[in-house]
Amino acid sequence: MRRVLVLVIGLALLVATPGLAAAERSAANQKAVDLVISRALSQRGVPFAYGGGGASGPSKGTVAAPAPEEPQLDAAPAGVIPGLNLPPASPAAPVAAPAAPAPRIEVVGFDASGLMVYAYAGAGVKLPRSSGEQYKVGQKVAPAAALPGDLMFYGPEGTQSVALFIGNGQMVETTDKGVAVSPVRTENMTPYLVRIIA
Repeated sequence: MRRVLVLVIGLALLVATPGLAAAERSAANQKAVDLVISRALSQRGVPFAYGGGGASGPSKGTVAAPAPEEPQLDAAPAGVIPGLNLPPASPAAPVAAPAAPAPRIEVVGFDASGLMVYAYAGAGVKLPRSSGEQYKVGQKVAPAAALPGDLMFYGPEGTQSVALFIGNGQMVETTDKGVAVSPVRTENMTPYLVRIIA
């Protein structure tokens, strides 16, 4: 009788406090999340590459080619103050054409969603390739209920980027300098995180 009473009270508490059960993981699921985080962290320093990365690791993607250096102007002759000895500007100077898109070069690395595909593949989870599609899978979680291993998204419907929450106010993400651990950013973040492994 006592066991039945304890079970009933326990069930009542779970019903009365939604989300309580989701705040803890089974040992097997926690081990899978630890593997996901470990795989993401193992890629620190790997370059950013748009379209790069997948289940087996970094792959060819692209980045904007570095801008050519501006030509250095010769120093003004002694006694001449730069800018004061220039001819007057022509009133009919032609208008410059819009700049061409920056050329792109191939780089082996990860973009944000490619890194998440790689990290979760280690736990046997196949994620969609784009961050917008990744936002549509799993369980939506309020930021206050976030657990390590949850995915954080940026932009409308998560279409701009995704990062892996690792706890203690930190996340693993791709940056211009490569895969890195960064403080959690809330600017432009979607209202919910996504939990793939409950």
